[in-house]
Amino acid sequence: MLDWLLGLLPARHREKVHDYLVLTRMDRPVGALLLLWPTWWALWLAAGDFPPWRPLFIFTVGVFAMRAAGCAINDYADRKLDPQVARTAARPLAAGRVTPRETLAVFGVLLMLSFVLVLFTNRLTVELAFVGAALAALYPFTKRWTHLPQVVLGAAFGWSIPMAFAAVQGTVPPLGWLLFIANILWSVIYDTEYAMVDREDDLKAGAKSTAILFGDADLPILAVLMGTLLLALVLIGHRAGLVWPYWLALLAGAVHFLWQLWLIRDRKPSACLAAFRHNNGWGLMIWAGIALALALRPAAG
Repeated sequence: MLDWLLGLLPARHREKVHDYLVLTRMDRPVGALLLLWPTWWALWLAAGDFPPWRPLFIFTVGVFAMRAAGCAINDYADRKLDPQVARTAARPLAAGRVTPRETLAVFGVLLMLSFVLVLFTNRLTVELAFVGAALAALYPFTKRWTHLPQVVLGAAFGWSIPMAFAAVQGTVPPLGWLLFIANILWSVIYDTEYAMVDREDDLKAGAKSTAILFGDADLPILAVLMGTLLLALVLIGHRAGLVWPYWLALLAGAVHFLWQLWLIRDRKPSACLAAFRHNNGWGLMIWAGIALALALRPAAG
């Protein structure tokens, strides 16, 4: 698809535009989908069924714009680290095909686009957007001074949840904050799996992550986090009055987590990367369970 779109541009611009698209990971949509699913969880739960078209459009487009902006600022923060890691050494900024100034410009444009979209919501959502922008800008730098950058990533990725509730309901109820906490747990799970891929390179480069912090206790800690996430989702289901499709999705999600733990039992980088990618399907399952449960829920009264 990207090659086809690039073919529509004048030849002299194709290489630079391609570098910008790779910089913002438009060639790898899994990361954007990991941000999209919890946003859709929130939109459906906030609306109690299929959400209004305006917030659905705004938040769906905003997800891709903010994820792209996050990738740009992440590469800017890691511009000296990425060349030392085999998996990231070929990224446009690390390889010198895009300059740091260009990277900041791309980040600024995407952040502005996201903010313009939010202006079509309400005041509370706009106010919350400033916190979201700060989290997105802060996250890439946290791996320098804490082993918990995955927690900050979860907050940044999950901040669309209170924003979605604010856009639909005009407030953020306890259900919204519980869902936000659940998303932080999920983000720590899948991003720890992702960090396990680069653990040895990160140790040499001096970067920090939960994969390094957990060490050889990573698998049991991931299992505890998975169990805690499923418990949080049980509480969400009860509070939202969700019916059987949701509980079936949670059961499938629990089995999927067991399979992920089996997949990464030997901590092979390729298996850890595969487990990370399969979280896209996990998020889709939970969204499908929420959407179907709300559609089938008996009408009040």
